[in-house]
Order: sequence, then structure tokens, then C-alpha cells
Amino acid sequence: MAKRGNEIRRRYLPALLRHVSFDGWSRRALKHAAKDLGEDFELVRRAFPGGAAGMVGAFIKSADEDMVEALAEQDLETLRIRERIALAIRLRIEAVAPHREAVRRAVAVHALPFNAPRALRSLYGTVDAIWTGIGDTSTDFNFYTKRALLAGVYSSTLLYWLDDHSDGFTDTWAFLERRIEDVMRIQKARGRVDGLTARLTKLAARGARFSPLRCRPA
Repeated sequence: MAKRGNEIRRRYLPALLRHVSFDGWSRRALKHAAKDLGEDFELVRRAFPGGAAGMVGAFIKSADEDMVEALAEQDLETLRIRERIALAIRLRIEAVAPHREAVRRAVAVHALPFNAPRALRSLYGTVDAIWTGIGDTSTDFNFYTKRALLAGVYSSTLLYWLDDHSDGFTDTWAFLERRIEDVMRIQKARGRVDGLTARLTKLAARGARFSPLRCRPA
């Protein structure tokens, strides 16, 4: 049933997006979409429960699915992890590039305080789709760390892209590379700290085992 609902929303979305730039994620945009589709308005409205936030959520999910499909056509095995991440984010942004004003209005909808839970769920859905799409299979603590770090990279790059007027969005892709490099440096530094902590823990345990205080006769 959920799959059927998603298919219906994906079919209605193009008509809705034609009007969002002018009418926002609104009931008015839905009415215009229903008229274009030749569908009953109530039928179209029920396909997007949750009002504006529900429409935005459907838009984001559709773009995530388009990104995953595009990733499946890439030869990811030849790419390093950072290159896979950069490619996935680029494909995700390119999936919505024809609808930049709709994205801008979607960001505004999700910025409203009462939509914060939905916004977080959508952001998590996107970064999870990226990690899964590039072949990540981690299930340990890194599962959450990776998604938290990627959420910052993706969201900051998306916001940068909204105001980027360079040819082919070259400034955005350069910004994305810098953000990924920053994260990689953090991960390397964390790895060194974790390694040092592990070594010190082993040394401390060894020292306690052979401490003179532990060898004194009772």
C-alpha cells in the first residue's frame, strides 16, 4: 500500500512542481496540479498528507530515489570513498537542479520550528540513501557517525548551491570538495587520537600488571 502511494505521489509531483515556484508548497499549487492532471483535487490532496511539509517530504524522497538510481549506473568500484560521496551529493543536487526555486521554498518550509522533526527525518533519509547507495555496510557506532558528518556536508553544500550562479555550478562542486577534505582531516585526526588512546590504555594496563606495589608480599 505504501509503495502504491509513493508511485502515485511520484506521478503527481511533476505537475505540482510546475506551480511551486509561483505558489509555494501550498493548497493553491495542488489545485493547479490537479487541474493540469485532470484529477479530482481531493484525490491529489490526499496523496500528500501533512500539508506543505508532506509535499516537501515527497519531493525529497523522490529526489533521493532518483539519486540512488543514478548511482546504480556508476562504476563505484573504481572510486575512493571520498570520490563516491562527492559523486553521490552531486547526483543528488543535479536531481533537483531544474527546480531550484522549489528547493529554496522547501528549505523555508523545513526551517519552521514545528517542522523540525520532519526536516531531520528527511535529512537523515537523504544521507542514509547516499551511504547505502555507495555501498556502505557498517552497522557499528560508525554507522551514525558517518551519517552525522555527511549531514553537515550535504546540507551546507545544498545551501551554497542555492545561491551559486557559476557556470555548471563549478563553485558548488569546489565547495563540496573542500567540505569533504575538512571532514577527512577530522576523521584522520580522530583516528590518530583513538589509536593513541588505545596504546596508552594497553600501556597503563601492562604497567598495572607489573607494578611493584602489586608484587609486594602481604
